[in-house]
Amino acid sequence: MKIATFNINGIKARIDALPNWLGTAQPDVVLLQEIKSVDDAFPVTLFEDMGYNVETHGQKSFNGVAILSKHPLEDVTRGLPGDDSDEQARYIEATVMGERDALRVCGLYLPNGNPAPGPKFDYKLAWMERLIARAKELLAEETPFLMTGDYNIIPQAEDAAKPDSWRDDALFRPEARAAWRKLVNLGLTEAFRARTQGPGHYSFWDYQAGAWNRNNGIRIDHFLLSPVCADWLRDCQIDRDVRAGEKPSDHVPVWVELDF
Repeated sequence: MKIATFNINGIKARIDALPNWLGTAQPDVVLLQEIKSVDDAFPVTLFEDMGYNVETHGQKSFNGVAILSKHPLEDVTRGLPGDDSDEQARYIEATVMGERDALRVCGLYLPNGNPAPGPKFDYKLAWMERLIARAKELLAEETPFLMTGDYNIIPQAEDAAKPDSWRDDALFRPEARAAWRKLVNLGLTEAFRARTQGPGHYSFWDYQAGAWNRNNGIRIDHFLLSPVCADWLRDCQIDRDVRAGEKPSDHVPVWVELDF
């Protein structure tokens, strides 16, 4: 099964680019971020006509996550547990059945956190603690799962073309990377790095200053796999060429192939 993550940076802006990529890449399941749409305004019929079941957790003008799946989605939940006052639409979960097993897919849009330090950075770190708590729950239940999306975390210097320019940014600050390591060290596998080593692999290029043309990118869109899910991993790739398409998002899709 091919499962992808894609921060589309607005469904209205990507109303052609997203279906074009879906038609070419043919993912079975896609976790979307930054749909920037309330649920009622999301173009559900467009994707249903392409064979996808659609579940959204939207918010007007900002944030918003969704799942598109060619397989039925069961036990859909919206919102990251741990803070009932959090109104930002950043998290969605569902169960997908493979040929032999069930997989819990967790789609997330982790807060950016800038400017740091400050309240937005505090929110980011608190959100990450809630994500760690959720991962612990799923591990304790022995539920096969993956957590994927725009983490807004640059894990290591090799994940940025110019790491020195990110030293004081919320995406690369020591506190954020420490929280990332705390999450991974629960026993999760970072799918891309399990398959590919070395620098030069990015999933985001800013719209400004010719970042794409100069390959001044960062890798912030990740798959973390539970131990059982990691055993199913066959491949993980970044569809970087999508960034060169017409009216692209500033992110590109990342996908895994799982045998379950």
